[in-house]
Amino acid sequence: MRIHSLQDLKDRFAPSDRMPVVFLGHGSPMHAIEDGPFSRSWALLGQSLPRPKAILVVSAHWMTNGTTLVDVSAMPRTIHDFYGFPEALFQQRYPAPGQPDLAREVVSLLGSHRAAGDDTWGLDHGAWAVLKFLYPDADVPVFQVSVDMGRGLDHQLEIGRALTDLRDRGILILGSGNVVHNLRAMRPGGTPLDFAQEFDALFADRLVDRDFRALADAEGLGALFTAAHPTVDHYLPALTIAGASDAHDDLTFMTDAIDLGSVSMRSFIFHAT
Repeated sequence: MRIHSLQDLKDRFAPSDRMPVVFLGHGSPMHAIEDGPFSRSWALLGQSLPRPKAILVVSAHWMTNGTTLVDVSAMPRTIHDFYGFPEALFQQRYPAPGQPDLAREVVSLLGSHRAAGDDTWGLDHGAWAVLKFLYPDADVPVFQVSVDMGRGLDHQLEIGRALTDLRDRGILILGSGNVVHNLRAMRPGGTPLDFAQEFDALFADRLVDRDFRALADAEGLGALFTAAHPTVDHYLPALTIAGASDAHDDLTFMTDAIDLGSVSMRSFIFHAT
């Protein structure tokens, strides 16, 4: 597997009918309204990716228990699922259309994973905070798929595998979460904590080796994983994207910074050679 960086990104995507799969570390909602290195990298990525026919988003912020829900609404609402932030964040809207027919197909694809359609969710900030930079015109149909918190980590790898053939139909599968996400240890302006750097590096090494089994083994990852993820919601979308990758994909790492001391902004793309 070859590993690339964000530099000269357009040249990395070989002409192919098979869409890449992307994981973005979205971090603080404030990145949605600030001009910084993370939002700029998302904008660059949007200019570099092949244009998708639709986008399927797996966000850390749509958690279910015992089922995987798929948003089948025609016009997903913009959800402001946070509090204590500036009013400018609550004014944000991302009015992209949904893709109900495709979403219902995905329900069928995930039938063995207790999937069901849902028309009450929409786009949470794990989705729209990055999509507004990737596709600022909000003109690509988009819908979300939830993460089932009631199953083990390997379940999310299985979800990715079940979705992977959508890549051949021009569908962009986008995961949004964080490789390290410990808000209890967060220190605004603080230097990266040791456990955050160690787990971020461990994750990257296992991803390069395609050792996804190890990444889905919470017990094997031990106390370091527990420190990185007091809850696993922000980790699960990264496993979805790993599961949706192909053995012949190249791997491109984007941002690998630790923000706020304990939030990894590492982002990565698996793409056809």
